[in-house]
Order: sequence, then structure tokens, then C-alpha cells
Amino acid sequence: MTSFTVHDETTAPEAARPLLEQIKKSSGIIPGLFGVMAENPAALEAYTNFSKIFGKAGFSPLEQQVVLITASVENECHFCVAAHSTLSAGSGLDMDVIHAVRDDRTIDDDKLEALRLFTKKVVVQRGFVSEADTDAFFESGYTRGAVLGVILGVSLKVISNYTNHVAETPVDAPFQKYAWTPPGRAVAAE
Repeated sequence: MTSFTVHDETTAPEAARPLLEQIKKSSGIIPGLFGVMAENPAALEAYTNFSKIFGKAGFSPLEQQVVLITASVENECHFCVAAHSTLSAGSGLDMDVIHAVRDDRTIDDDKLEALRLFTKKVVVQRGFVSEADTDAFFESGYTRGAVLGVILGVSLKVISNYTNHVAETPVDAPFQKYAWTPPGRAVAAE
């Protein structure tokens, strides 16, 4: 694999430094994903802005994490599953739901399970979901707007998941408690 630098606010290209400083100020660290993305300041800016926009897609914080972690599980992203699980725990979200998503198991809540299954189908079928899939999603209480919200969340995860795959981004120490390995696959040496 090609080696990527995990930048900080002192080594990143000049255009990425203010954003990395802001990330560090707000979260106390610069997660490795952001350090890698800093290599291309536009990629870092796009991802951070896209994350904020996804927060406006109409999903609760728990629903957002169901979408993001489901996409990351399906894309086999060890970094994002660990990071989003940690963020979920720190936000006081229902960790039974988070663990079900991480383990690709049924969620006890029917509406959240419908969200997980629909997100999974969007990822696995690359957006070619059937009318029966969307009808089942609607029957669980979601709307056409939610379909587009899922696509937005999946798109966000494509950016980060694929970046982590190419860069083999190491999982940051604060996320290690929720380290995750795709079934049947070893994670690259950290």
C-alpha cells in the first residue's frame, strides 16, 4: 500500500492547517482520518462540511449513527466503525443498537432495523434498491426524504471509508476500546 502521512496542524499543507486546528480545539485530538485527508485540503474541507450537512438530513443522532456505522460495516472500514462507536458511546446513545449494527445483527427496534436494512441494501446494491425495498422502508415510518438522507450518509461514508482503505489509517488511541475487524479479515498493522 502507498504510504500516507497522518498530518497534524504543523505538518499539513497550509490550506488545511486552520481546519485541523479547529478540529483539535473542538475535539481535543486530530483523528487520523482528518490527518490523512489534510494531504488534500479540499478533501478535508468537503468531508467536514458534508458531515455537518448530513446532520441536517432529518435523522436523530442514533439514526445517524445507524446509517453511518451500517455503511462502514458493509464497506469493511475498521477506522470508521471504531470512531463512530466511540462517538456514540460518548454521546450516550443506545449501545445495544450500536453493537447490533457493528455485528450485523437485527436491532430490536423495528424502525431502526428498517433503517439498518435499507442502508445496507443501498450500499450492497450500489443504490439499485427495489420498489419492495423502498416500500418496506416507507411502511416503517420513513419518507422519501429519508431515502435521500440515507444516500447522503452512505456517500459521506464512501469518502471516509475509501480514504481509510487506501491510506490504511491507524485507529486512534481514543477509539481503540471499540476497535473492530471485518469478519474474516485481519486489520493492517497499526
